[in-house]
Amino acid sequence: MEHPKIGLALGSGGARGFAHLGVIMALTEAGIPIHLIAGSSMGALVAGFYGAGIDLDRLYKLSTAFKRKYFLDFTVPKMGLISGKKIKEFIRVFTHGKNIEELSLPISIVATDLLTGEKVIFQKGPVAEAVRASISIPGIFVPEKYNGRILVDGGVADRVPISVAKEMGADIVIAVDVSRVKRNAEITTIYDVIMQSIDIMHTEIINNRETSADVMIRPPVEMYSSRAFTHHEEIIKAGREETKKHLLQIETVIEQWKGEH
Repeated sequence: MEHPKIGLALGSGGARGFAHLGVIMALTEAGIPIHLIAGSSMGALVAGFYGAGIDLDRLYKLSTAFKRKYFLDFTVPKMGLISGKKIKEFIRVFTHGKNIEELSLPISIVATDLLTGEKVIFQKGPVAEAVRASISIPGIFVPEKYNGRILVDGGVADRVPISVAKEMGADIVIAVDVSRVKRNAEITTIYDVIMQSIDIMHTEIINNRETSADVMIRPPVEMYSSRAFTHHEEIIKAGREETKKHLLQIETVIEQWKGEH
């Protein structure tokens, strides 16, 4: 019997993106294979680390130890507050300097070309460069310059890259959205202003696209700040628990696909 190719579309959402790790854990525990991943921003970071072959236990430990000081290298604001050199080095070290095409499964990393507004999809070349481009939250990180392009956060063009996973050949797409707006959020810094604005702008778009995924998982993480790297364990757990609630739906979708092929 033929088996479907299962693709994950992991969305952006700052620190709440650690929920993606919980999703992958729950799918793995349930024996649901992951054949390919498309990721924007934090979704790209998780995809890059997972594809580099870091086992889930180690990834869990790594993510719970992930502190702001590891990647906040402040710069004189010209195009962003954070230069991003530290985070790029962090990614390079933990992905062993690999190229995307060397990862253990096909991965697409989504960024946005600030000059043309186009979605840029990385499927080869250094993981660290592509992820660094994909997490360049406008106004926070200095954009990544690459091949004459000025690249910012993949979430700007495609918050949850469902269409990218389909283009990669996924028969079934499991999408993960961690971007629901935190209502009455405490807005005290420039970071809060930018992140909350991006979340609000994308709410309507995501609502309209939901139908294009076979399964949409929305871990309840909106109570956590997208910028506070402090509640990793709870966020990962939320991703894991929410995925468990969708396992029956995922199994049904797989069986339906098999019945049609």
